[in-house]
Amino acid sequence: MSIFYDTHQSTFHLQSRSTSYVIQLLKSTHLVHLYWGPRLQGTSISSLLQQVERASFSPNYHADDRDFSFDTLPQEYPGYGRGDYREPAFEAKHSNGTTVNDLHYVSHTIITGKPTLEGLPATYVEQENEAYTLEITLRDPLTGLEAVVSYTVFNELNAITRSVKFDNKGAETIQIQRALSSSVDLADDEYRMMQLSGAWTRERHVHYRPLTPGLQRIESKRGSSSHQQNPFIALLGKDANEDQGQVYGMSLVYSGNFVAQVEVDQFHTTRMQIGLSPFDFEWKLEAGDTFQTPEAVLVHSSEGLGGMSRTYHKLYRTRLSRGTHRDQVRPILINNWEATYFDFDAPKIKSIAAAGKELGIELFVLDDGWFGHRNDDRTSLGDWVEDRRKLPEGLGKLAKEITATGMQFGLWFEPEMVSPDSDLYRAHPDWCLHVPDRSRTMGREQLILDLSRQDVCDYIVESVSAVLSSAPITYVKWDMNRNMSEIGSALLPADRQRETAHRYMLGLYSVLEKITSTFPHILFESCSGGGGRFDPGMLYYMPQTWTSDDTDAVERLKIQYGTSMVYPASAMGAHVSDIPNHQVGRMAPLTTRGHVAMSGNFGYELDLTKLTDTEKQEVKEQVAQYKELRELIQFGQFYRLLSPFESNITSWMFVSEDQQEAFAGYFQVLSVPNGPLRRLKLKGLDPHRRYSMSVNGVTDANTYAGDELMYHGVIAPYAQADFYSALFVFKAVE
Repeated sequence: MSIFYDTHQSTFHLQSRSTSYVIQLLKSTHLVHLYWGPRLQGTSISSLLQQVERASFSPNYHADDRDFSFDTLPQEYPGYGRGDYREPAFEAKHSNGTTVNDLHYVSHTIITGKPTLEGLPATYVEQENEAYTLEITLRDPLTGLEAVVSYTVFNELNAITRSVKFDNKGAETIQIQRALSSSVDLADDEYRMMQLSGAWTRERHVHYRPLTPGLQRIESKRGSSSHQQNPFIALLGKDANEDQGQVYGMSLVYSGNFVAQVEVDQFHTTRMQIGLSPFDFEWKLEAGDTFQTPEAVLVHSSEGLGGMSRTYHKLYRTRLSRGTHRDQVRPILINNWEATYFDFDAPKIKSIAAAGKELGIELFVLDDGWFGHRNDDRTSLGDWVEDRRKLPEGLGKLAKEITATGMQFGLWFEPEMVSPDSDLYRAHPDWCLHVPDRSRTMGREQLILDLSRQDVCDYIVESVSAVLSSAPITYVKWDMNRNMSEIGSALLPADRQRETAHRYMLGLYSVLEKITSTFPHILFESCSGGGGRFDPGMLYYMPQTWTSDDTDAVERLKIQYGTSMVYPASAMGAHVSDIPNHQVGRMAPLTTRGHVAMSGNFGYELDLTKLTDTEKQEVKEQVAQYKELRELIQFGQFYRLLSPFESNITSWMFVSEDQQEAFAGYFQVLSVPNGPLRRLKLKGLDPHRRYSMSVNGVTDANTYAGDELMYHGVIAPYAQADFYSALFVFKAVE
């Protein structure tokens, strides 16, 4: 058991291996937060909540108790209207137009295991005793609105998940206007906030800011988790860094509009929250209806950001991702997109696949342009029928010919979109997101199908499934290339139009559940113009994501480093592309491009038939080396060594669970004249073992103690070259 209820002190104590989370029932009815941090060994705590009167401007909920005010209490799920002037976790409008709510404790249950969330992705357990769940039922006695606040604690991971289910047990309709998944009040404001922000081709850069009085917020209003923000924030304690100190992370298992925010109040306490964005959101709850929020994943680390990341990595790799491919090494692929764009035919595709087979590549992926009349990005989305002008013998014949050589065959789709120039749009112009009498804003010459509609979801399932059944396809790249505008649905009534964006996500999740469960042998990779929907919600259905459309090795250092704050290497698609790079024009060496891409799910995105013999030999060697290392890279423990946001040098490493093997990458962006000599200090090794070492394939004659490698370090390469890289491989010999 890892959840304990102390009847004497009315406290709930949630314990994982190294973390405690403590809640108290105050006056037997109000749910308040006491503690989140390093594990407390007892099952109850002796020092309870301190209550003092702070100011007359903080209203007193109980007239006879001037020490009690919601304005000063650390609450677990705060509402609006009863004297708390900070950001509420939920808001609900009632039939009389008022928005005051007052939730009181009713009951609780402690469950072995972890229930699923209806219609939503969430973490899970494979054995019931891996986790325990606390469900606390709160109710507003005046309106009948009930909220079941759920907490699951994983015994062996420092992770706690939270979600809320609203149930209208009253007689009148209620409009939910805000429904966050998690809210935690911390006792002080001595933190830095970290977020992962950027833009298309510049996703998930690491940004820090000190907390100041007031609200600090990141948010997506784009209909997806977005390139610009990621549904994650962390608070770093006063002395926290990569390897030490207290860190608190919140991550949302959701792919649509979200908000993550921190508010510092007048008393220098901190409220940390994450959930659905309340912007343009409302949900009508008629009597008897329920509404489920997405799941928030809370991680505490006493080992800095690195400890936080490794918890997220293991949880998301093993208890969020699902299916056949979760624990299997991922194939090395060649994708034809940057090699041909839309200009290809069957002989050209077969020639690239044949070249890949010669070099040891395992999977060929046919990207955009194989369907309808798709010679550019202005047409045919929604018409998932092969283009016989490009593929005269059909997609099935092409796939069979390629798989007959021993290669696997994969295919690109963009099923959520529709082109106005398509048979689908001409037949069903009302199937896209739109608002009556408003023009339809275009993005990349396309519109978004309305997945809040069941008929649209059924069409996507049927049309995509027909293609997947027609050929020996083992991989799908599922793309989504624009953000939402004119967010409205032809089938929803006026008082439910603000439900459209969330209903879209529920529709998408239902589509993904049906398709991925029907084709369990297919490895699905999520994509949204690269990393525009790199979030935990998509990882539940697809165990990897195309990390960014920016394939430049130097830019990828920051993108992959930032992504690693939350997401494991097994989730990151990373490819070698051509030079000059198609996004930034940089001329990085093939060696460096290969080394950076090897730090994720490895592949190539260029015309292999145009490589020189020397380049082909190097690619062949890269492929062979990755095959030796990929289990370590995809499933090992990840450590960040040097940050690209702080230095001209970037370094990271992977260590096997048994500490028998390690792989480290070292990357220099620009050459520095007469620069310093460096030592690279490793992490995660066994200090009592000795290791052999090779650098860029050259084995050192010496062996090194693990403690020496970590505390004294190894000599870093002294290279007078821009865009230089080196790979270190360590193997235990004692």
